[in-house]
Formats: sequence, structure tokens, C-alpha cells
Amino acid sequence: MKLALAKRIVFLATLLILTGSQNQAQTLIDTDGNTYNSTTFGTQIWMSEDLKVTHYRNGDPIPRVTDETKWSNLSSGAYCNYNNDTNKTTLYNWFSIADSRTIAPIGWHVPTDSEWTILISFLGGDSVAGSKLQRHTFIATGSRNAKGGFEYPDYGDWWAYTGSGTTKGCHRGHPNGVAAIYNVSFDKKYGFAVRCIKDKAINK
Repeated sequence: MKLALAKRIVFLATLLILTGSQNQAQTLIDTDGNTYNSTTFGTQIWMSEDLKVTHYRNGDPIPRVTDETKWSNLSSGAYCNYNNDTNKTTLYNWFSIADSRTIAPIGWHVPTDSEWTILISFLGGDSVAGSKLQRHTFIATGSRNAKGGFEYPDYGDWWAYTGSGTTKGCHRGHPNGVAAIYNVSFDKKYGFAVRCIKDKAINK
């Protein structure tokens, strides 16, 4: 009798946990039909995976540029995959995230630098947020530099939709295995990963 009661209590507790998770966790679908999970941090809901869409929200294709010289001469939106390997992270230049046609799924957007700051503050600040983000799949993405070369395969780098001067854009990143996260501006020709954030914050 006691064993049956104990099992029932465990079942109900598990059900409550799952129900609570379902209330917080959400899935989203991009223009290409890719499905993503999400994670809640305080009042924010973030994608749990890096964006991999290849079309803007209106259906227009985002050009895939593999050639180094062509990449280095871009002043409009484009994407690639790290090392031009389609099984690896999708990287976007800054122009693609600033395009009015929008790369984010409906109801979501590319986070601003201030929204990144809110996330990092929630996780304890710049000195420790990197290691905490790594527990939530914010892991190595690699990047593409302004000359078109691929680099830093052990770093995670993500754009923020906030300009810094006329040639640079804000981003957040960290090396795998390092606790800290840094905020550095890079040439808008760089290719970084993108994590989207839900348009509406949670009221608490």
C-alpha cells in the first residue's frame, strides 16, 4: 500500500514538472520549416539552437556565399556554413540580420545588445555567464572573418542586432570551456551564428 502510494506521488510530481516545463518551453518554425526548441531565462525566451534558415521571412533566398573573395566584398546579406560544410553551424553576416525582410521566424527577432545584457545579468554577469550558457547549447560555432576565412572552431559567437559605428556590429561570444563571455564589436562582414529571442517577454 505504501509502495503504491509512493509510486503515485512520484507520478504526480513528475506530471507537475512536465506540465510546468510544457508551459514554459515552446517550439518555433522558421521560413524553411526547420523546427527549434526554446529555453526560458527569467523573463526572456531564447531559441535553444542556432538559426539555420536560408530564406528571409518573405520567402526571398539569403545568398549562400562560399568563395572567400566574394564574401569579403559583400555589403548585403549572405550566409554560409562553417568550413562550407552543410553539416556545421550556419553563419550570417551582419547585413543579413539587419535586412528588413527579416531572418527570424514570425514572433521572434535577432536579440539586441541590451537583450543580451539582460540574459547575461540573469546568469550572473560577464565573468560566469559563458559557462552557464554552454550548459544550454550555446557552444562552439566557429566564425568567418571579413576576408572570408574560417576561424576559431572552439569559440561560440553570436550577432546582436545593434550597430557600432558604420562598419562594425555588436556580438557576444566565448571560448568553449571558459566561464566568461565577452562583448566585442566586429566588422559587419564577419560571419557569426544567430540565436533568436521571442518578441514578447514573460510577465512575472
